[in-house]
Amino acid sequence: MTTRTASARYDGLGKDGKGHVSTQSGVLSDNPYGFNTRFDNEPGTNPEELIAAAHASCFTMALSFALAKEGYSAGTLETDAAVTLDKDGDGFKVTKSALKLKGRVAGIEKADFERIAEEAKKGCPISKLLNAEITLEHDLE
Repeated sequence: MTTRTASARYDGLGKDGKGHVSTQSGVLSDNPYGFNTRFDNEPGTNPEELIAAAHASCFTMALSFALAKEGYSAGTLETDAAVTLDKDGDGFKVTKSALKLKGRVAGIEKADFERIAEEAKKGCPISKLLNAEITLEHDLE
């Protein structure tokens, strides 16, 4: 159906190496990443930040469409995602993606909002991709 692409280059090896990542759309174009951007919070991006952005945007869009399908037509959704990278033997593993949702949806009951949000969390393509715990906190204003 749809295929999107991205590319990464890493010059040098290990901690001394420097990477650059680009996306098909050009939103990311030769953006730096590496050990220091991943573990020392230096300027640039990292895989976990990109996964968090992908998960937050995918879930929020899935919820928007699910709400529209249920007949709701006005609202605002804001989602933060926190992706956790933990030690796993000699390597690392993404173990969790914690979604925090704030929503304003005209005319919705809290129970309906919670039900639809949980379904969107489970049905979002990025949620299905992740082999990690996925949590959802929500706040309906």
